[in-house]
Amino acid sequence: MDCSGLMYISFQENDIALPRTSRAMSLQGERLYLKDVTVGDLLFFETDKNRKVINHVGLVVDISQGDILFIHSTTSQGVIISKLSENYWNNTFVMARRII
Repeated sequence: MDCSGLMYISFQENDIALPRTSRAMSLQGERLYLKDVTVGDLLFFETDKNRKVINHVGLVVDISQGDILFIHSTTSQGVIISKLSENYWNNTFVMARRII
């Protein structure tokens, strides 16, 4: 399952409709400053800098000591929890949005 599929199914299981792609999801809800992010918000990324389009999404699951942890699905490792402070994710981060 890809990242947007994970979010789509997770929200659907809670009777919340989302579009199927991360790019379309990034147009939903309210855009947030990182300081306002909380558990349940979505984080969006551009992991292909040549294309400059949102192509990855994760769900915030914890904020610990100011570090934002999010669950997402990767092609290499499957479903994992990562920290937004990791260089790769910090450098590809685009925006956060609140759907619920």
